[in-house]
Amino acid sequence: MTGSKKHRLALPSPAQAAWQDLEIGMFIHFAPNTWQDQHYDMLYTPLSEINPKELDAAQWVDVAESMNAKYIVFTAKHCGGFCMWPTKTTDYSVKSIPWRKGKGDICGDLAKECRKRKMPLGFYLSPRDDHFGITTSGIARSGRSCHQELYNKIYRQQLEELCTGYGKLVEIWFDGGADGDLAGPVIKKYQPEAMVFGSNRATIRWVGNEDGVAPYPARNTVSNNDKDWSPERNAAAGGKGTKWMPAECDVAIRRDWFWFTTNEGTLKSLDKLMDIYYRSVGHGCNLLLNHTPDRTGLIPSADVERAAEFGIEIKNRFSSLLAETKGKGSVFELDLEKDTVIKHFVAMEDIRHGERVRAYRIEVLANDEWKTIVTGSAVGHKKIDRIEPVMASRARLRVLKSAGTPVIRSFAIY
Repeated sequence: MTGSKKHRLALPSPAQAAWQDLEIGMFIHFAPNTWQDQHYDMLYTPLSEINPKELDAAQWVDVAESMNAKYIVFTAKHCGGFCMWPTKTTDYSVKSIPWRKGKGDICGDLAKECRKRKMPLGFYLSPRDDHFGITTSGIARSGRSCHQELYNKIYRQQLEELCTGYGKLVEIWFDGGADGDLAGPVIKKYQPEAMVFGSNRATIRWVGNEDGVAPYPARNTVSNNDKDWSPERNAAAGGKGTKWMPAECDVAIRRDWFWFTTNEGTLKSLDKLMDIYYRSVGHGCNLLLNHTPDRTGLIPSADVERAAEFGIEIKNRFSSLLAETKGKGSVFELDLEKDTVIKHFVAMEDIRHGERVRAYRIEVLANDEWKTIVTGSAVGHKKIDRIEPVMASRARLRVLKSAGTPVIRSFAIY
């Protein structure tokens, strides 16, 4: 092993490290768009028509659990501005629809069910709000300071309501970016351990696409002085960033983020979902897989079934642990005692000590000869190496280059 030039390694906060251990989350998109077959709320649907009579938060959490999701992020307010809780800031909310005679609270129902199941919950609160004439990043379209000041007050109150009314939050999503100076103090006061997506005070970052996949390597660090947080930029920096900022890979299980009358046929196949898993979680990032209830308020049965198939397949592929080790050093060897079929290697660094591995290879002993099976340039939170099945009696991870002594949380064979 050769050590790289010494530099101070960025480290995750305890909350960031805990969030990365969740690995899979479930996104839920639900808004008036669902009644329009549109990606965005066109603001033309009479509120009297929005009545998801069968809405059942327990079903949503069932789906999350079935696909091995460890947290949920729900669109409390999408870009159109409709609020899924009875906010005091606007009547463009569940207060004005016939569902439960205007007394319902979808955020509340979901929070209650999540607490019951010990499922961490987060909220997506769009800074854009077409109902109020606000565009991306929370900027008033009129350009008038009076409009901006009014909306800033409204948005701050909406954020405070979500941060104080529904228990501990795992994540707050600001799609398109939010003013961190506006939102940051609210989060710091009420939800200091929540991950923040999409602002100049973010603690996690977008992977750079909506395909659910991360490039490799997808380093966990960024530069404090760099506004480009893309994985490609971070990979080029060789893991020398000064700020810990893990990536989240968001993707819809259908073609679209919202349910359409026409998109059932776009439901992703199990093979596609597994490929996404290997290229998100398997590249050390979190996967946020979107489901979308239909106009009844339920997630469609075909989507429910696919989510369960996805969860079962993950368990099937990673339930037969053959051997595992951990520790500090540059070589980690496992003895299988006899020739055994190997399909996966899974390595994890103890990221509490930073991301140290810069180059590695995995070798197997077959027919009394060590052969290189895999080479890589990063491990981070987790690296899954899927291989063509091979027979071997021993396997070893050799760290060839690192920033300091490698601290391996797990090296496992499946």
